[in-house]
Amino acid sequence: MELSKTKETSISKFLSLILRHKPEEIGLNLDENGWASIDELLSKSTQKFSFDELDYVVKNNSKQRFSFSEDLTKIRANQGHSIEVDLKLEPQTPPDTLYHGTALKNIESIKKHGLLKQQRQFVHLSADYDTAYKVGMRYGKPVVLQIDSGKMFNEGIQFFRSENGVWLTEYIEAKFIL
Repeated sequence: MELSKTKETSISKFLSLILRHKPEEIGLNLDENGWASIDELLSKSTQKFSFDELDYVVKNNSKQRFSFSEDLTKIRANQGHSIEVDLKLEPQTPPDTLYHGTALKNIESIKKHGLLKQQRQFVHLSADYDTAYKVGMRYGKPVVLQIDSGKMFNEGIQFFRSENGVWLTEYIEAKFIL
């Protein structure tokens, strides 16, 4: 099965909204770890799609935003939640340098306050420049910030890595932005 890019994007955006931010919009129940019943998602969804279409989006999403449980009865977002969920992530040693994509319009605030998680549970970081640049493009004229994650880690700041490879931390002080 193959989906049109339009259909794939539409389902992906819907899943991001429901699984990361507003499950209540369709009355979907998420457990404490962010998992939702696939049957419940399919039956309550305001956007109609089949399990096969859902499976295609999960497997082919370029950012690998979603995961199925091993028994294929549940689905969740891998990171990016603005609602409280425990993804059961274990602290990990990050690379010495990570990257954060943002827009030029945010630089003054970042210099003053550091990188804040805003409405999300964590600040999101990339292991490579290109990914961070693409993220920054979503918000305006892109700027990629280089983060001294090795120094942060050595000072006791925890990092986590989501299932899809996004690095996460709670806050980045301006002094760690190179």
